[in-house]
Amino acid sequence: MARDRDRGDRDSRDNALVDFVVKIKRSACVVKGGRRFSFNALVVVGDKRGKVSYGYGKANEVPPSVEKGVKDAHKQMNRIHLKGGTIPHRVIGKFGAARVVMLPASPGTGVIAGGAVRAVVQAAGITDILTKSYGSTNKLNLVKAAIDALKQLRTKDEVARLRGVTL
Repeated sequence: MARDRDRGDRDSRDNALVDFVVKIKRSACVVKGGRRFSFNALVVVGDKRGKVSYGYGKANEVPPSVEKGVKDAHKQMNRIHLKGGTIPHRVIGKFGAARVVMLPASPGTGVIAGGAVRAVVQAAGITDILTKSYGSTNKLNLVKAAIDALKQLRTKDEVARLRGVTL
């Protein structure tokens, strides 16, 4: 579920951001009168031009938990390096038992990814990519592993500068 933030109800810095609700989880607390439910929302936010982040919000209702997740995501935006509509090179992201392998793809391939990783990739603005996830299927861990993979991306100039050689 993606929502564009181009409506006039947000301030100007939110205009270009898109958010994807990856998962909504319901938890129950048993009290004297029955069960009291609360909700957790995992949200991925990006500008579709190389900035992406995730947020986790908790509240007694679904809409406030999503809004808290979006607000949490705004605090930790990550800039990633893209090469056209794909990534510059192969990367492996890790978090916990989750592993995400991302491979660059030729134009026209599209986004080949599962639900949680697809949200991260689309929010970042990547249009052609091949991904494979191994290990854990926990959506929060997959999102963290995907963002870890994207943070490892380097441009050719950056690699040359870090190695101290000319390519």
